[in-house]
Amino acid sequence: MRLVVFGTPDAEQLKQRAAHRTPGFKVPGSQNLRKEGWMSPDEWGLLILGMYAATGIAVVGWQCLHCPAGWDVWVLCLIARLYSPLMFNQRIRAKCPFPNEGAALVIINHRSPVDPMIILSGSQEKRTGHFIRIVEFMTAREYVEIGGPIGWICRTMKSIPVDRNGKDIGPAKEALRRLWAGHLVGIFPEGRINLGNDLLPGNPGVAWLALRSEAPVFPMFIHDAPLGTSMVAPFLTRAYTQVTWGEPIDLSEYYGRKPTPPLLAEVTDLLMERLAELGHVKASPCSEARPINAEVRMAETG
Repeated sequence: MRLVVFGTPDAEQLKQRAAHRTPGFKVPGSQNLRKEGWMSPDEWGLLILGMYAATGIAVVGWQCLHCPAGWDVWVLCLIARLYSPLMFNQRIRAKCPFPNEGAALVIINHRSPVDPMIILSGSQEKRTGHFIRIVEFMTAREYVEIGGPIGWICRTMKSIPVDRNGKDIGPAKEALRRLWAGHLVGIFPEGRINLGNDLLPGNPGVAWLALRSEAPVFPMFIHDAPLGTSMVAPFLTRAYTQVTWGEPIDLSEYYGRKPTPPLLAEVTDLLMERLAELGHVKASPCSEARPINAEVRMAETG
């Protein structure tokens, strides 16, 4: 007679369990399951990864096609959001205060050809949440009408072509029409790229636009953008860039007054001083002896 202790496996049971733990052991019927179409763990993993990828592509495609500003604007914003932080180490001190709708005039210091990309990258995250809205800049005509990537970027951003000689009043009128239509218009009041530390004298045309449109004016200062006047080199130059947003400047006390050159000079100086405060730099006064450009000539005629 063999004594069996309940709850303790005998030698035969231990042998069977050991057989189940051997590397060569296969579940009975597993080959049949494989033949009937069941996938291996690796195949299941690839399938799940593919489903994740397809879902991501679908979400991106939906956002691209349903962007209020257009699919091309969405693509450009995506490029800016990826490129600026990686190449320029862009840092934003606060969320953008620009409105999601309605007219606004944005004034920015001009340090580099990459400034519009930095603005586009930083202005998407607004205080009210993520919202894509293009800032329509006044841009040199040769860049707007050129082919290739530069021309596509300018046209996608709805840039207003401007002649460098400043004799054509058409761009100023077009900017005013867009402000009246509720667009977001951007202008570099220094009039050209500034390679120095302090601001250059402002162009009185910015005051004319602000007073005629009565749109809120938002100052914005770009710190440490890659310097250069070339259209290519600054895009390939690493930098540590920051953006500072300003609150809208109240010009209501100037509304309704005739935009004479002295008044435009006074308002221009006020705008440039507020812009300089954001960058902790000095503003240069707008001299009334400055050569009268197209915007001021138009102001003299009302």
